[in-house]
Amino acid sequence: MKDFIRKNGIKVGVIVLAVIVLIGFGSVARNGQVGAGHNALGIVKAPIQKAVSSAVNWLNSIYGYLYNYDSLLAENESLRSQLADAQESAREGIAASEENRRLRELLNLREKHRDYVLESSKVVLWSSTNWSSAFTISKGSSSGIELGDPVITEYGVLVGQVTELGSSWATVSTLIDVNMSVGAFVGHQEASGMVVGDYALMKNKNAKVSYLADNAQIYVGDEVLTSGSGTSFPAGLVIGTLTNVQTEAGGQIEFGILKPAIDYSDLVQVFIIKEFDVVE
Repeated sequence: MKDFIRKNGIKVGVIVLAVIVLIGFGSVARNGQVGAGHNALGIVKAPIQKAVSSAVNWLNSIYGYLYNYDSLLAENESLRSQLADAQESAREGIAASEENRRLRELLNLREKHRDYVLESSKVVLWSSTNWSSAFTISKGSSSGIELGDPVITEYGVLVGQVTELGSSWATVSTLIDVNMSVGAFVGHQEASGMVVGDYALMKNKNAKVSYLADNAQIYVGDEVLTSGSGTSFPAGLVIGTLTNVQTEAGGQIEFGILKPAIDYSDLVQVFIIKEFDVVE
């Protein structure tokens, strides 16, 4: 329609004006006002002028729309581009702010644990299935990472452990993976036990606190920390909290259900502990 009016606008305008003139004369004739030429001209002049003025205004509006259409499109595209640039700048600002926050927390962690030798790495791929919970990081043996190295957040929260290793990549199994086991202390009484993965709990992103010491007392809400037993994990890393405690018929505690302190869906960057002091 736009192209048609551009090509034939003048012709259409002339035809419209001619039709208006004919209608004006016909209307006057029907009203019996055509007599002498002078009187007819005076009577016809006003309605024709009004009709012509309306037609001109209409044509101007059509041409104004047609000729402004392209400029409006260009302006709209420019605004879209400016909005995209602003959104990109906002995303970069948020990312920079988040990176600064992680670095501040990491600095605090280094101050508290001067024995830690840390390597930062990005999470590049999740490989969670019904049978495992793991992800791939962007660094490997060429960065000094070894199998069994603990993996934490900038807050000192335990994420998991390196279980596969390449020169420039590594696989980290999370706490809820069925093949994971971590020595732990539970609650203020520091009841000793093990955090282990469990098929039934993994789908809800939980793990089990089991192998508790005899007469151990644990409660819902208890914080669970690494015990440092063995040489795989340093002591005092936050693991999570108990959300449920299962007991046997006789009242003996069977196991606790642990919710990890980290939301795995939020993981972007992790820190691998390459070295730490082992507490004897």
